Amino acid sequence: MATTLVDNIGSLVTNDPAWGGLLGLIPDAAIVVEEERTGSGTADGAQSRSQFREVVGRVAWVGAAPDAPPADRRIDAGGRAVLPGFVESHSHLVFAGDRAEEFAARMAGERYAAGGIRSTLAATRAASDAELSANVSRLLDEYARQGTTTVEIKSGYGQSVADERRSLEVAAGHTPFTTLLAAHVVPPEYAGRADDYVAMVIDEMIPVCAPLASWIDVFCEQGAFDADQSRAVLTAGQRAGLGVRVHGNQLHPGPGIQLAVELGAASVDHVCHTDDADIAALAASDTVATLLPAADFSTRNRYPDARRLWDAGVTIALGADCNPGTSYTTSMPFVIALAVRELRLTPDEAVWAATAGGARALGRDEIGVLRVGASADLVFLDAPSHLHLAYRPGVPLVHTVMQAGVLR
Repeated sequence: MATTLVDNIGSLVTNDPAWGGLLGLIPDAAIVVEEERTGSGTADGAQSRSQFREVVGRVAWVGAAPDAPPADRRIDAGGRAVLPGFVESHSHLVFAGDRAEEFAARMAGERYAAGGIRSTLAATRAASDAELSANVSRLLDEYARQGTTTVEIKSGYGQSVADERRSLEVAAGHTPFTTLLAAHVVPPEYAGRADDYVAMVIDEMIPVCAPLASWIDVFCEQGAFDADQSRAVLTAGQRAGLGVRVHGNQLHPGPGIQLAVELGAASVDHVCHTDDADIAALAASDTVATLLPAADFSTRNRYPDARRLWDAGVTIALGADCNPGTSYTTSMPFVIALAVRELRLTPDEAVWAATAGGARALGRDEIGVLRVGASADLVFLDAPSHLHLAYRPGVPLVHTVMQAGVLR
């Protein structure tokens, strides 16, 4: 097994409490990566996405640079800050078309009401598998260039048995973290018959699609699915062996948060409208509140009360929510800056939520952290500290990304 020493790190974010504080910061740090190659590379060192999967890189050692053990090769970080790769636990990448005109209309004063999803539905159904996969690849490359090394992908723009299945097949070709979001909105052919659509999802779609997904999700919201419909879909997914995720309390107060906690959901996402009971329920549970401030920025929706959630002891994740209608961004640094400026998280809290918090939302402990045995997902910043992610919003600070031990 080959080993690589990364040293001359100005400041290393480990998210390991053994190093103290929220972020487990180590100044003048080093890290040793152990690579196990399970396939061949290219002569010039370039790495394709498939070759990427043929390398498993793990953290073998982490600590102060003077104590670092020898390794087969060395990477000089040049005094840059290094942190775990960002973990995106909420994205909608399997789609076709865009909704730029809808965005312009919102900016001119029209209110977002989730209806635009249906235009993406039509475009996605009309697209070929190759077109959908190419779009996913393009967006994942954008994510990676901005420091994101793990991405969950939802279906939800097919909403027929065949189209939801192929959406998950496309997603599974790019990530192991896939979610069935058949209950996104009621598709046009079921207009006025939401209960009939829910019955079809339960009886026909889940049995066919569950083998391709890890989670079931639902948009529990006015104009989408009510509490009873949402519960029916989610519990059917649970019976099929899927974990639970919920889009909840985005546009209005509602039952989404309480339903997520009731069913032991891995996460409830958006949570822009919360009351005392919602916050208390989340704080007493293992359900992660995944906040998506780029969607609120794009829709001029109210931001979640992240400060109150964090102070109450709720586990928070941050996500970009990349989708063509309400958050067409792949920039987790932008999301971190929004979380600090608009959600009133501290820079440390925002970085933790975009790394370790996202990992918690996916139920994983080997990502979003840099400790022995963790995946070697490293982000090198053209800055001496992670603080610059919020301090210098809009500046492309990501210098280099290592994913599973391989430099991108």
